[in-house]
Amino acid sequence: MDGINLYFVRHGQTFLNRYQRIQGWADSGLTLKGINDAINAGKELSKIKFDQAYSSDTKRASNTAHIILKANPSEIEDAIQRPSLREENFGYFEGNDAAQAWNMIGGPHGAFNYAEMIKMFGMEKTRDMIADADPYGDAENDQKFWGRLQPGLDEIVATALNGQNILVAVHGTLIRSIVSKFSDIDITEPILNGSVTKVVYKDGKYNVEFYNKVSNINS
Repeated sequence: MDGINLYFVRHGQTFLNRYQRIQGWADSGLTLKGINDAINAGKELSKIKFDQAYSSDTKRASNTAHIILKANPSEIEDAIQRPSLREENFGYFEGNDAAQAWNMIGGPHGAFNYAEMIKMFGMEKTRDMIADADPYGDAENDQKFWGRLQPGLDEIVATALNGQNILVAVHGTLIRSIVSKFSDIDITEPILNGSVTKVVYKDGKYNVEFYNKVSNINS
């Protein structure tokens, strides 16, 4: 096989997901549904033997990776945790009711939820809008976000061999950002907990093969 195969998995549902709260650097545990999300992803990926495994350093991502790896034919027990793979930092808006926050940030610009924001302005501008609206200045703008994420991605592929399969258990907005940057796939629909997105790194380029799948991953 040509290229390095990166299987990005969004963590299973968390309690903050369940309560529709914004969750970036904030962290919460997996719900029962979230555990089942990870179990399902593990079953879907069980025919793909992973050569390496990574996750962000949040418990929701690392626990998701652990559950997936338990069902995998590889002998990897736990993913290598990397801070560079954290979700976007939403700063002041961490833990806030999502609908209220997006309405407050996007409403003055005619976008009243997150899907409308990214449809109207794109991921990059939306991230900058969130950062600009943070009164504490802690939320990441697009430059800061990619300034930590891109070196993290490049480090992963730099240590991999051609044809290897790599599990990367991470976060919804992070995965959407990667898909937005490296493809023309529509990302306005919500990304599912436990979904798989495949990116192939070849000849110095990242190419998205599929996005947001929870079944028929090998078809």
